Amino acid sequence: MKITIKYILFAYIATLLNVLCQWLSFKVYKGLFSLYIAMIIGTIAGLIMKYILDKRYIFYYNTRDNIDNIKKFIIYSCMGLFTTFIFWGIEIAFDALWTHEISKYAGAVIGLTIGYIVKYRLDKQYVFVKQLC
Repeated sequence: MKITIKYILFAYIATLLNVLCQWLSFKVYKGLFSLYIAMIIGTIAGLIMKYILDKRYIFYYNTRDNIDNIKKFIIYSCMGLFTTFIFWGIEIAFDALWTHEISKYAGAVIGLTIGYIVKYRLDKQYVFVKQLC
């Protein structure tokens, strides 16, 4: 399977997980800052899922040990900070511009799509570089 198709599929899976976790968060809590809490929960769930899939099936990267895996996850997460701001910004904008319940989810999907395109390039160049040993 081509890398592009797998990456799109994995981005879709992570996006679904993110939006599902946000939806569940709203079902549990609808109070002050509920959108931000839901976005954080969804982001963490999607991040972990996407890291596992990207590391293994996109970049075929094998960590040497748990410490190496933790370091890679931290670098992967840091590269994701920039793309997370893209995603969150678009989701917040959609929620602010349109009052319909679905608008925040549409913003999340659009923001995540743009973010994942940028993230692939960052991960390829800075995170999952081939090991010399």
